[in-house]
Amino acid sequence: MTRKIQTLNAISKKGLARLPDGYAMANDMAHPDAILVRSQAMHDLQIPASVMCIGRAGAGTNNIPCQELAAHGRTA
Repeated sequence: MTRKIQTLNAISKKGLARLPDGYAMANDMAHPDAILVRSQAMHDLQIPASVMCIGRAGAGTNNIPCQELAAHGRTA
């Protein structure tokens, strides 16, 4: 089964190449399973219900709405 990952920023191709096979990645993706973000502020974004987790390509989580995600049983 292919997992769909939406990327919100220009994520390094070298970093993305480290993911195992079975992942489809795109900036614009309907019903992603996960989001990979570097620096974009996500507090005002509509996060699709299909998203199970959000990964940060960087340090910290200040740009991710962690409390909102936790309230819906999702993680960052």
